[in-house]
Amino acid sequence: MGLTKTEIFTEEQNRLAVMLKAIAHPARIAILQEIIKSNTCICGDLVDELGLAQPTISQHLKELKNAGLIQGTIDGVSVCYCINTPVWNELREQMSGFFAAFDRKVTCC
Repeated sequence: MGLTKTEIFTEEQNRLAVMLKAIAHPARIAILQEIIKSNTCICGDLVDELGLAQPTISQHLKELKNAGLIQGTIDGVSVCYCINTPVWNELREQMSGFFAAFDRKVTCC
């Protein structure tokens, strides 16, 4: 009891849930917005931009990377992060399809 039975859902449903769970925190949204705004890889600039502690940012970056939304490369002693374009496009397509599936022609409530 209390365990999520992910095997009863499709691979696409599980993948979408993982990505949305990773995004579902205001700090992670802010991190993604900063990376997108920079239009390049970010290497350690997030502490100054967001005002969060480095360990906090590192944990949020880890969650975003585990979900595949960002990717990191080692540059000397620092890790640089950028949007993982193929995964980002996958999320965009899935969410577009998800929202497009709703067509409210009949009011029910």
